[in-house]
Amino acid sequence: MALNKIKKNFGFGCMRLKMDGDKVDYNEFNKMIDAFIAAGFNYFDTAHGYIDGKSETAIRDCLAARYNREDFVLANKLSDWYFEKEEDVVPLFESQLKLCGVEYFDFYLFHCLTAKSYPKHKRCNTFEIVSRLKEQGKIKHIAMSFHDTAEVLDMILTEQPCIEAVQLQINYLDYDDPGVQSKACYDVAVKHGKKVIVMEPVKGGALVNLPAKAAEVLNGLKGGSYASYALRYAASYPEVFMVLSGMGDMNMMKDNISSFSPFVPLNEKELKATDRVREIIRELRQISCTGCNYCAEVCPNKIPISELFSVRNKFLLAKLSSGQAKEEFPKDKPTAADCIKCGKCEQVCPQNISIREQLEAISKM
Repeated sequence: MALNKIKKNFGFGCMRLKMDGDKVDYNEFNKMIDAFIAAGFNYFDTAHGYIDGKSETAIRDCLAARYNREDFVLANKLSDWYFEKEEDVVPLFESQLKLCGVEYFDFYLFHCLTAKSYPKHKRCNTFEIVSRLKEQGKIKHIAMSFHDTAEVLDMILTEQPCIEAVQLQINYLDYDDPGVQSKACYDVAVKHGKKVIVMEPVKGGALVNLPAKAAEVLNGLKGGSYASYALRYAASYPEVFMVLSGMGDMNMMKDNISSFSPFVPLNEKELKATDRVREIIRELRQISCTGCNYCAEVCPNKIPISELFSVRNKFLLAKLSSGQAKEEFPKDKPTAADCIKCGKCEQVCPQNISIREQLEAISKM
């Protein structure tokens, strides 16, 4: 794989940009892009549904309109919930190019492939279509983001040799989690000779907003921020060529850039500390939500599921009392009690959360 255009192994995930009301804060995003590129980084990652479609247009207005195309690497994704038949795929792709203001994508990923979504892609011939788009020069590299078992990944990579790289959820909390199977999936990708892109290195903020007991462990190292340990952990795998972080403001940007300037793998003492933090977090049995909001996109009642889960986790971390949690639940929005148990949310959840059960528990709060 020709990766010479990529300057460093840290990427800007454009899923959690700072908002100004219901719009992306362009002033903040411009400053973040400028700082990111000035520090020698150039990989940007988006998807059609990020921020209700506003991520792609922000890329167009703040990145593509202000920098030469050869100065940045852009990844976008084909999400199966945005097409129903084969004829929908190319128009969707062309609309993504237009929304991003570019003529090609450096990486185009089959988004959130699982055992459930894979048959739809096969039925709609998306692998053949995307391969043709690559032949036309509209895609430089074909990849996939994946949320399922190592066995399913092995099957897909065996059947679809066009895939050049795999985007996996890798962080020290999910390393040996039987549901996520981070290490097992990484090993499968390596077996097939695929390079790895890391998503969710800080687990949607869970490895930044640590419980007090876990924070004490990392504080004892007297090193970088909590996020820096998580990012460096993910980047330490030899076949990882890119670690993505969904950054929302300049403070986060500066801290994350420092973790890769220069990059230094975790040492033995730091690895033992992350092992201990993992044990502490698991004892609390938090909801493993990363805030991707795919669930809210398909919810017929528009329940802000990830927002509800965030409050619930703060309560479990003892950062909120039950009364404070009730006050912090989103106002003027549908509630957990509005769930009709249709299950659409669980079909797209990358974390395989039993969302309906969790919403019922929240409703009882």
